[in-house]
Amino acid sequence: MRHATKVAAVVAAAALGLAACSSNDTSGSSSTSAGGSSSAAAGKKIVVGIAYGVGGRGDQSFNASAAVGLDKAKADLGITYKEATQVNGESEAATEERLQQFVDAGATHVIGVGFAYAKAIGAVAKANPEVHFAIIDDASADSAGPNVAQLTFAEEQGSFLVGAAAALKSKTNTVGFVGGVATDLIKKFEAGYIAGAKAANPSIVVKSQYLSQPPDFSGFNDPAKGKTAAEGLYQGGADVVYHAAGGSGSGVFTAAKAAGKLAIGVDSDQALTATPDVRDVILTSMIKKVDVAVYDFLKSGSEGKDITGNKVYDLKAGGVDYATTGGKVDDIKAKLDDYKAKIISGQITVPTKP
Repeated sequence: MRHATKVAAVVAAAALGLAACSSNDTSGSSSTSAGGSSSAAAGKKIVVGIAYGVGGRGDQSFNASAAVGLDKAKADLGITYKEATQVNGESEAATEERLQQFVDAGATHVIGVGFAYAKAIGAVAKANPEVHFAIIDDASADSAGPNVAQLTFAEEQGSFLVGAAAALKSKTNTVGFVGGVATDLIKKFEAGYIAGAKAANPSIVVKSQYLSQPPDFSGFNDPAKGKTAAEGLYQGGADVVYHAAGGSGSGVFTAAKAAGKLAIGVDSDQALTATPDVRDVILTSMIKKVDVAVYDFLKSGSEGKDITGNKVYDLKAGGVDYATTGGKVDDIKAKLDDYKAKIISGQITVPTKP
């Protein structure tokens, strides 16, 4: 731990600098806010610092799902928490300092939402062995440590199911995929989607478009880019487009609405979380239960049984699934559930690379 005078300085800076910015700010410092009660109802007192990826709590997708788990932990466990949001293009030092600010402010548990926090989690966890850390979507050596939970998902399995849905519903024999950033993680979504579409219809054409390349992560929070990419796919013959693009997905839905086509959401059940004017174009969503992973981590901590190492949330564990809100897949649900059962049993192995 740092010297007390430095702690006071850092906490004061956090209060003055971070609280001044909104959770959607992508031009400067990150944001922070507090919530919860002063003690944990389930036992051990839990003080949480959660650092969202670009787009923040309000992205209606990946980060928003993490926030649902945080809010449930507040209601059920009585945790207290602070939140901050990553800025696109920030330095590794700034990312580490955000996590360290949580520790210096008294956090017992710190969560990094997204693989972009991998190196920072690894470094700050090593420097603070008495604090428990979790990272979503990374199981690399960068973030590994005896006090780190690496919470990952079988995105390819859930994406297989929505890929099958897209192919079964397509009338043009062409479907599309919009990826936020061309990383190995997002390519898992693409790989599963293509495999599912081809399983349902071997002659289907799948067209893919990415919004940015690392180290540029703006593709996760640029609805205008999402809209443009989806417009190109619809104009190119696709009548269903699946996005794995975080906050940029709202642009995909806008494009689908204008084109009179269908779209597929991601992470959350977006027929419930997207703006009401576009919900009717959402065929289904690949649900990635980040909320469950966040809640599990905090509940285990409150019971004194902190999760460490890599924990994978797959179809069998209920970590991924497809949504049925809106009734648009009711007529093909039996086929999708058959694929789901075959994946769980091992009869179908879903690829992780396109």
